[in-house]
Amino acid sequence: MSTRTVRMDDASEATLADLQRRTGLSISEVMRRGLRAYERELDADITRRPYEVYQSLGLPREGESALAPAAKAKEAIADVIRKRHEQ
Repeated sequence: MSTRTVRMDDASEATLADLQRRTGLSISEVMRRGLRAYERELDADITRRPYEVYQSLGLPREGESALAPAAKAKEAIADVIRKRHEQ
């Protein structure tokens, strides 16, 4: 097990002390549980995977016509993305 040094502002220190008092847990256990809770929160926030984002862009699929010539592809993709964000 490793040892870490963490700098906390006064508000964070007060929150940590309050959590310790209310739960009876050690500082280490409060920190471990906080990290696990934050990890679960991040995992729950990831609702769309990169391929799902790609599919939602409205780009042509295999066998479909392109939106623009290859020389203007970046511009065309930017337009598609911009239009999606306006909706």
